[in-house]
Amino acid sequence: MAKRWAKAPSPCISVCKFRGDGTCIGCSMTRREKKRFKRLKTKPKKKAFFEELVARLTRIGRLSRWERVYRRKCLRKARPCPLDKL
Repeated sequence: MAKRWAKAPSPCISVCKFRGDGTCIGCSMTRREKKRFKRLKTKPKKKAFFEELVARLTRIGRLSRWERVYRRKCLRKARPCPLDKL
């Protein structure tokens, strides 16, 4: 299970266009969060990051699109999808 989180690709889905509030229209992360994700190494920290992001995307009604694109990204990179363990 730990490998699933250790090898998790960034939640960024390569849209990278930011709204006035500083969040990306693709993944809903800020520039700061995108940088922070790269430094996360432990399973609990990555899991918490994904849980927070999924909650945010659910609140704004963007979860289904992001999830579909992110799962494709995991498949392309041949990595286990961490969303299966949330």
